[in-house]
Amino acid sequence: MSLDIVILAAGQGTRMRSALPKVLHPVAGRSMLGHVIHSAKQLSPVGIHVVVGHGAELVRQSVAADDVSFAVQQRQLGTGHAVAQALPALAADTVLILYGDVPLIQVETLQRLLARVAAQRIALLTVELADPTGYGRIIRDEHGAVQAIVEQKDATNAQRLIREGNTGILAVPRSHLAKWLGQLSNDNAQGEYYLTDIIAMAVADGVEVATENPAQAAEVQGANDRRQLAELERAYQAREANRLMAEGATLRDPARFDVRGEVSVGRDVLIDINVILEGHVVIEDDVQIGPNCVIKDTTLKRGAVIKANSHLDGAVVGEGADAGPFARLRPGTVLGAGAHVGNFVELKNAQLGAGAKAGHLSYLGDADVGARTNIGAGTITCNYDGANKHRTVMGEDVFVGSNNALVAPVTLGSGATTAAGSTITDDVPEAQLAVARGRQRNISGWKRPVKTKKP
Repeated sequence: MSLDIVILAAGQGTRMRSALPKVLHPVAGRSMLGHVIHSAKQLSPVGIHVVVGHGAELVRQSVAADDVSFAVQQRQLGTGHAVAQALPALAADTVLILYGDVPLIQVETLQRLLARVAAQRIALLTVELADPTGYGRIIRDEHGAVQAIVEQKDATNAQRLIREGNTGILAVPRSHLAKWLGQLSNDNAQGEYYLTDIIAMAVADGVEVATENPAQAAEVQGANDRRQLAELERAYQAREANRLMAEGATLRDPARFDVRGEVSVGRDVLIDINVILEGHVVIEDDVQIGPNCVIKDTTLKRGAVIKANSHLDGAVVGEGADAGPFARLRPGTVLGAGAHVGNFVELKNAQLGAGAKAGHLSYLGDADVGARTNIGAGTITCNYDGANKHRTVMGEDVFVGSNNALVAPVTLGSGATTAAGSTITDDVPEAQLAVARGRQRNISGWKRPVKTKKP
């Protein structure tokens, strides 16, 4: 069975009170529409067709990809009208209709829905709700067969008591869809062409309407305002927290933890409160992450420890290495096994060998640091000359004294030592001591200035 997916994303979202199109508002660091497209791609469709309207150009720019095409709904005349705009581009046997502001839909749910589709059967995703206000109601006959969907504004008082609501997510053979879209009418309270009207058309044509339900109601929840957007955010985070705990992570407080990307964890991982994981993060066994850390596009090897208030971006932390508190590891940073980066140390495009240490108040940029080398407090690599970046290379077992400025390009040979307070501009051979500071003079008889008395 070949599949085309249509995603409706033309709405303005006036209740968001924003210049940003509704479907581009983020949940967990990715636009709502981006979440839907991500799920759609996992179904391996022939095509993904996004119907745009308000803010069309911005939407195009935000989610542009080779495997995503766009159809324009110039006037918002209802969901049926929106799907009709994509119809000329559809060629697959089955069409799945999704919504750009329903970001939490699960791939497994959609797979179950698609499995119900046949030549003479369409599949509709419905949901049981304690309060279905705003949802179209599923009308069934005395045998439980679906007969129609009645929108909230068109429903009678008795129909509004029905708790089974329409999610709008629908899978249908293309041949039937093309026929039924051509028969839609806007003779209703909204004056719109409802996609839901094709359910009654299917029944009239003797086509079965099968239904499926999501595992959780949050999967089909949309966002029309910022309060609902916040609810989606918390639902997403709760789901991710549960997943990570099931895979072997201990979360000190699942309600104070955010995932904004793709995260994998090993066993016996400990994550404290207010940790944010962004992008692609890999956390191996026995890793510990302290409170208030932000970790992005980073791999933490087995037994690594990230202490409180540290910020990691594009880094690799080796086995048993540690960083923080208040450490910053920028892109290109690699800590070898057992390496140590302490408080208020920043690294950028720097590699620390096994057991190397930079304990306090230092900046190491564009540097290669050998195994067991020790970087004194207040040390910086002067890697930028105002036009180009240059590297600092340190061999194994180097000892860099406190308050050093290492002016790149410069190399410190294995076993070299630099005296505290030095500005190193020339290479230091192996096992030699470099002293590059003004000679101290002690002046006897010197009188300290005193304050002048005011008249």
